[in-house]
Formats: sequence, structure tokens, C-alpha cells
Amino acid sequence: MPVYVVSMMTVNDAETYSKYTAKTPALIKKHGGKFLTRGQPITSMEGTNYAGRMVILEFPDQAKLDAWYNDPEYQSAMKFRQAASTMHHLLIQPGNDTDEAPEPNL
Repeated sequence: MPVYVVSMMTVNDAETYSKYTAKTPALIKKHGGKFLTRGQPITSMEGTNYAGRMVILEFPDQAKLDAWYNDPEYQSAMKFRQAASTMHHLLIQPGNDTDEAPEPNL
């Protein structure tokens, strides 16, 4: 079952951050992941505008996501992101079959 990573960040140092983005596409692909969006413009349909950068990734399953995140090459690249941005890194796992009558998790 696919799992998703939503990354919302504010980039403070574009030059250092680009060292991270230069390495990540190949590492994501190596572990079966793909970009659903990668920093495209965001339009707020309600509420205040989001001015940061957003990336959404899809992996075939939790094991592939874990392999990507724990890959030593990714851990090394991640240091550039951490030095250049502040970020919320969210893992979203599919729920059960509640599309017909979703149960809110409040």
C-alpha cells in the first residue's frame, strides 16, 4: 500500500539547499519513490497563503520509504537540507476503507 511524505519547508540558504536537491531525485527513484509535486506554486483555496516550499513524495510501501530515509547517501544529503531550511516532514499512511463514511480523527 503506498505511503506519502509531505515536506513543507522554508529555505533560508538556497545555495546550500541546492546541494540537497541535486542528490535527492536519484535517491528517491533508487527506492521506488516518485515526486508528486516538487516545489511548484501553491494556491491557497482557503485561509492564508502558504509561502514556503512543498514537496510530496509517494513510495510503494513503508519498507521502501524506510530504506530511502535510512540510506546512508540520503542521510548525508539531508545535512544540506537541515543546514539550509526549517521543515515539517510528515509521513501520511493510507487509512482503512472509510471513503464512504469517513471517521474524523479529532
